[in-house]
Amino acid sequence: MAEKCIKCSKKQVCSGFCRSHFIEYFEKKVRKTIRKYELIKAKDKILVAASGGKDSSVLLIVLAKLGYKIEAANINPDIGKYTKDNISNLKKVCEKYDIPLRIISFQKELGMPLKTIKEKAKKNKKDMAYCMICGIFKRYLLNKFARENKYDVICTGHNMDDEAQAFVMNVFRNDIKLAKRQGPVSGTGKNKKFVKRIKPLYMMSEKEIITYSKLMKIPAFYGICPYSENAYRRVFLNFLNEFEKSNPNVKNNIVQFFLNNIKPKNITKQVEINSCKYCGEPTANNVCKACEILRLVEE
Repeated sequence: MAEKCIKCSKKQVCSGFCRSHFIEYFEKKVRKTIRKYELIKAKDKILVAASGGKDSSVLLIVLAKLGYKIEAANINPDIGKYTKDNISNLKKVCEKYDIPLRIISFQKELGMPLKTIKEKAKKNKKDMAYCMICGIFKRYLLNKFARENKYDVICTGHNMDDEAQAFVMNVFRNDIKLAKRQGPVSGTGKNKKFVKRIKPLYMMSEKEIITYSKLMKIPAFYGICPYSENAYRRVFLNFLNEFEKSNPNVKNNIVQFFLNNIKPKNITKQVEINSCKYCGEPTANNVCKACEILRLVEE
């Protein structure tokens, strides 16, 4: 017999709540996260990075329901049917909730799709994982678009599971500098070249997001990207999921440890950053990662 909701006599669907109380709980927790970490101001021009997957689609709907005026941008790496289906689902969500959508493709902006970039890089003796290449260019194109169109914040669909995985990965790599950039607000400081990146779903688990998505009948893909099957991150995803079976709070504990001991408390300070000598975009070095790859594949 199914357990009863902690607030009424109906059966539980997730996190101790029935359907209606779970939806209420989920939306209130996202709003609480936004307020606690001061993610969004009343007058902010908000851009949501939307892939068409469950996380970003849930984020779009919750922000719309909470009354935020948002717009969506899809950075399309042109992965055939996978991205076509995701964009089709994303368009349905945006149309239903009256959310403006802009699609920015690798093919149009970079002159080639993700697969071609990967193949050309490998041919020039620089074999990089699909996820690494995709992540570099998605961040590059998204920040460039957001800055040029004067958005105040970029919202991404990263959740608690994502953040726990990323932190453990950085521990294994002994990369404290990269670890410090995580958190509800990305980065360790402010710079006008970077649009503020925030994660309103930061305290929501993968399980809760899947449940909300299905209860709201959101059209979304629940599998993995066909190019990410051998991704390094999946090792940590599988490890933490298995460990969580006997330690239910492990991901939350990892995130809380990070927030209490690793994340810099003052991320409003202005930080200096270089400009790429080729494209002018921000970089820690003289040449940004995107231009490094593009120059490699154009040789």
